[in-house]
Amino acid sequence: NSFHYEGGIESFVTYLNQNKGVLHPEPIYISGEREGVRLEVAMQYNDGYSETLLSFVNTINTIEGGTHLIGLKSALTRTINAYANDNNLLKDVKENPSGDDVREGLTGIISVQVPEPQFEGQIKGKLGNSEVKGIVETIVNEQLSYYLEENPNVGRRVVDKAVTAARAREAARKARELTRRKGVLESISLPGKLADCSERDPALSELYIVEGDSAGGSAKQGRDRHTQAILPLRGKILNVEKARFDKMLSSQEIQTLITALGTGIGREDFDVDKIRYHRIIIMTDADVDGSHIRTLLLTFFFRHMRAVIERGYLYIAQPPLYKVKRGQSEIYLKNQNAFDDHILQLATDKLALRTPTQEQEIPGDELGGLVRRIQTWEQLLARIERRRQDPRVLHQLSRMADLDASVLADRITADQLAEALSRTLEQQDEGSFEEARVEWDEAHHGYRIMLTTHAQSVTLGTIIDRPLLLSSDVRELQRLGQQFDALGDPPYILRIGETDRTVGSLSELQQAVNDIGRKDLTIQRYKGLGEMNPDQLW
Repeated sequence: NSFHYEGGIESFVTYLNQNKGVLHPEPIYISGEREGVRLEVAMQYNDGYSETLLSFVNTINTIEGGTHLIGLKSALTRTINAYANDNNLLKDVKENPSGDDVREGLTGIISVQVPEPQFEGQIKGKLGNSEVKGIVETIVNEQLSYYLEENPNVGRRVVDKAVTAARAREAARKARELTRRKGVLESISLPGKLADCSERDPALSELYIVEGDSAGGSAKQGRDRHTQAILPLRGKILNVEKARFDKMLSSQEIQTLITALGTGIGREDFDVDKIRYHRIIIMTDADVDGSHIRTLLLTFFFRHMRAVIERGYLYIAQPPLYKVKRGQSEIYLKNQNAFDDHILQLATDKLALRTPTQEQEIPGDELGGLVRRIQTWEQLLARIERRRQDPRVLHQLSRMADLDASVLADRITADQLAEALSRTLEQQDEGSFEEARVEWDEAHHGYRIMLTTHAQSVTLGTIIDRPLLLSSDVRELQRLGQQFDALGDPPYILRIGETDRTVGSLSELQQAVNDIGRKDLTIQRYKGLGEMNPDQLW
């Protein structure tokens, strides 16, 4: 088989770093061949703190590494330290940066072609050929040394980052020692916030990490004190993806969490076998802030306690956003979509719709699908409006079934579209339209229409260009618009049991169905877990 990849592993590294701030624009590329072993290396530093190194042998991903990866790491440490010492860049550093320091923020790929590879490890994912280590070290040392001499600005930035990492490592070591000494002094004392359980067998113990002190209070009241421990965390936890290790250790919330778990932290001190709970449940609010805190906690576990995840100890609780009650029955709904679907289900059980183009009534289940499409339509228009574009313009575009981006390739058709939109907008709402201007769009090799309109004393500027007409939002609006056109023009007749009600637009139909679904309901929206009583929480 032959494989072709445009840009090779350099493009792969660029892709991996695409959302990160890079220290040098182009990846460092190294290639060579010795004793029948061919080598390719691509690497690029970013301003983050995580190391990402992928290794391949004969195009097979060696997820456990091996001698080729050991050779690369060894060459990196030796070469960068030699360059730093030769250029007097370590004046204020007591000792050379370690291998971990040198690789902080590094994204790299090593790919070797080995005639007779020897694989080791449980899943044969580790290269064992001892001769490959020396070959990789030699080639990388030679070519990386040459690259750094030819690119001193990159070399200085790489060394500066390694030195900063070394200083942070030393600060983290001192912080860990302080934590150890503090732990000895405090004997086996646990954080004051922690409401621990009486069970001492980790396999039978659960820890609930709860957002906020008030929710923590409710959780403590409703828990099983024998097996369930509660740890309330106040405010947003530190984003460990953007913080150095020493700063992370200084965070009070992180310290509390580490102490409660009992595993220690860091390469030298973390021991998952010492964990005090085999079920760790993250309980955050159902709102955006709760989702953010949950993500930050997951990031912490992924970066610094990954074994907790790999052993299946970490869980996420899904709290409800709504409680809906009718009579003696009640239901909890986890998000807005579930709530909307529930209201729609309650409403459409007793509804039907007559339209000018339908010979038969649209029954409730089909009406539910129609209302969902109207909701999607209005959400799309609201999203467009947040970009300070006029949703009325997009509404008109969506009703033009044959419209596509080719209309902007020609000045005549672009003028015709601008005139049609101007005329329709002026007829709909006199005084809301100001001007439509057609101009050449060099970036997209066609014309664009600049529309200026007014809505509730706000001036809106809507640009109709090729990217807009090709966008998924506009295509979805056009698809929905065609379906709505098939209903015919309003008014429509909404039958509610034995009663008929006239609705004058799709929006009015959607609102009417929503109002009917909400009738006789008691709706409670939870801003946070703290609003739930112990029985509701558990």
